[in-house]
Amino acid sequence: MAERQPIRLVVNGKSVTTTVEPRMHLIDFLRDELQIKGARVGCEHGVCGACTVRLNGQMVRGCLVLAVRAANCTVETVEGASDRGDLAALQAAFHARNALQCGYCTAGMLLAAAELVATRPNSSREEIREYMSGNYCRCTGYQAIVDAIEDVLSTRPGGVAGGQKC
Repeated sequence: MAERQPIRLVVNGKSVTTTVEPRMHLIDFLRDELQIKGARVGCEHGVCGACTVRLNGQMVRGCLVLAVRAANCTVETVEGASDRGDLAALQAAFHARNALQCGYCTAGMLLAAAELVATRPNSSREEIREYMSGNYCRCTGYQAIVDAIEDVLSTRPGGVAGGQKC
């Protein structure tokens, strides 16, 4: 067994100094070592989006990033973004539209949706679908998720004002 490696990083605004197994994935570090459970382990191949977190402000799949690669970085999970209030409008819309049925994909969906709202405020329903296609949901059929994101976009300055419902 390889010797644990020291790392220092900031997680959800708090400084963390610890050691990790060299082959431990970031998602496992967050969930098992830090007990931050919002992001989930899904496919473990980077395709489902359940393990999505932000690394230095960029969305990454926590199952594809080794924890040691996050040394000297800033990691933000859905908990951190939620605690700051960044996700309030999306969370309310997801709740209103029943877009978070079992909740397994919700953390990744919310982070991806937040990035879409911030970077593409004029997205059409088709563009929302395309942008969110990297996040799998087995419960909602995506319609409610697209509706929720569209609702948030329609309330933003410069956002879409209701598109054609599919």
